[in-house]
Amino acid sequence: MKKIYFITATNTDVGKSFASEIFLKRLAKKGEKVGYLKPIETGVKKKPLDGDKLFKIVKKLNKEYKKLTLNDIVPYQFKLPAAPYIAKKNQKINIQKIIKTINNHFNYCDTLIVEGAGGLMVPIKKNYFMIDLIEDLQRFYNLKTILISPSNLGNINDTLLSQMALKKYGIDFKWYINLHKDKEAFNKITLPFYKNYFDKIYYL
Repeated sequence: MKKIYFITATNTDVGKSFASEIFLKRLAKKGEKVGYLKPIETGVKKKPLDGDKLFKIVKKLNKEYKKLTLNDIVPYQFKLPAAPYIAKKNQKINIQKIIKTINNHFNYCDTLIVEGAGGLMVPIKKNYFMIDLIEDLQRFYNLKTILISPSNLGNINDTLLSQMALKKYGIDFKWYINLHKDKEAFNKITLPFYKNYFDKIYYL
């Protein structure tokens, strides 16, 4: 069955691309025919750096992806490092185009990693956010949402708010912590609460 893993996060620079790489390799190791798509990338100068890095990785894991181009991996590329709604300026972001791109990817893979931009409430349109895209995709596909949290101070608030939003939208998700910042401090100032609040804690 075709399935999607949508990688989102509590904010920007949390580790979505890192998580995408980990899941691509884990799933490929299990024998799944993996693919990768980053529908929107902002802050693009000469080329989309996140998309390009993951494109190189997925081509090694799935030779079929050599038939695609970087524009197939990142269909919307904007120069301004801002939320897509702002970065797009006078251009339009067509959600149906994103869905059409996903359908095309399934000609080359069975399991598709889709990496979001920023956090859940990042605006794509005036009244359409990243979480709305997840909700729409969940209607059409076998979709699993992966929420990534950082380990720096302040992540408890961001994590709980993000989880509340996902639950409000009826989106099933799994939560992982990316231990890439303030690891020692995390063990003292954040982990004690997580241990008491959550039944299980997962790390990348």
